[in-house]
Amino acid sequence: MGAHEALIGAIRAAAPKPDASAKQSEKKNYSERLSNTIARAFASELRVAGVMDCAPLVKEDGATYGSERRIAGGIGAKKVDVSWATDASGLLLGISIKTISFPDARSGNYQKNLSNRRGDMLFEAVTLHRRFPFAVLAGLFFLDVGAASDDTDRRSSTVQNAHDLLRLFSGRPDPAGREEQLERLYVVTYDATPGKESIEMREAGRFDEPAIDANQVLAEVLSIVADRNSDFYDFVDGALLPRRS
Repeated sequence: MGAHEALIGAIRAAAPKPDASAKQSEKKNYSERLSNTIARAFASELRVAGVMDCAPLVKEDGATYGSERRIAGGIGAKKVDVSWATDASGLLLGISIKTISFPDARSGNYQKNLSNRRGDMLFEAVTLHRRFPFAVLAGLFFLDVGAASDDTDRRSSTVQNAHDLLRLFSGRPDPAGREEQLERLYVVTYDATPGKESIEMREAGRFDEPAIDANQVLAEVLSIVADRNSDFYDFVDGALLPRRS
């Protein structure tokens, strides 16, 4: 199973998705459940690709180990949804997952928490990059499919607005780059309709371009990890391999 299928499986695993009219506590529980299943799925695919020590890890007894690993950063400690750290290098890879799954009851659109979620993700990037400038940070910003069609005559859809708000914060080129910028930041539109689960992924700012496959996202992130740590790792045929001495 590839990364694309794994993420769709994560959406299925988080079901059932409450209706928009459900209690706030039910919607909050779903959002947390969705973030957790996505984190476990992505971490599992990273292990398949050679990142054996990444967290979270689900053991045979069903327990989750290392979920939201707490990492000491430059401005306090931060919980990281998916992470890979070693004793020798510290944090090598961190992945932040944010979700907006329900429309605002008053406006009917998904815009309300967009700026807050962006602020949370960028503060995480500053905190982690300040302590680990060589760390590769990626963001997965999941928006319910309804956010792609909530536009009006006066405003663009929330998905398009997310691309506009986030585009400056993807593509950190090297360890000397801006701390608040992530190496890669993706906007993901997901459909949780039972039997029709799907995802569309695009790098932030590329709203008008074709969607990319989650396997490509995984490869892009790991290739940057290999470049940043070329004395120790190679990225070959979709896998991160220890460099032979």
